[in-house]
Amino acid sequence: MPVQFLRRLIRPSLLTQSPFTAVLPLRPSIAAPIFQNATSAFPTRALPGSRANKCTLIQVLRQGRISQKARKLRSPQLKNRPELKGVCLKVGTTKPKKPNSGERKIARVRLSTGKVITAYIPGEGHNVQQHSVVMVRGGRAQDCPGVKYHLVRGALDLGGVGNRITSRSKYGTKKPKAAA
Repeated sequence: MPVQFLRRLIRPSLLTQSPFTAVLPLRPSIAAPIFQNATSAFPTRALPGSRANKCTLIQVLRQGRISQKARKLRSPQLKNRPELKGVCLKVGTTKPKKPNSGERKIARVRLSTGKVITAYIPGEGHNVQQHSVVMVRGGRAQDCPGVKYHLVRGALDLGGVGNRITSRSKYGTKKPKAAA
């Protein structure tokens, strides 16, 4: 059944030739209106987003394929860099989004590129103050709106978390000395 439909749609003489040349079929077919006014390439028309990957063969032949949009960056100011150095302009706290409560420590940082961002300070306690030089990495704070960056603990002026036992590498803490 599908093979017969395709044979009826595109005749074998059309398959051997370049798909971008204008060819008039010998007898009327379903695809005849497509090729009558064909130019050097098929006319392209943007499809609605919901239909982008559910096109039928007829729709692809008539309208052409549409390219996907580029993905939006999660950490736009870093732009293909894992980390950037910056200087703290202001250190403060903010309230988290609705179901959570508490005080989240944040810092306004001017990056070495000149852009100013808001970054989250992870872990318990910190020694960051104005004019501190810090390292910024990507990664948003889920319950703080508009915070898309984290400060790296244990790098430059920002010290590690003291007395940390688990997940020490994330918080810049050295392994404790064994009691002898």
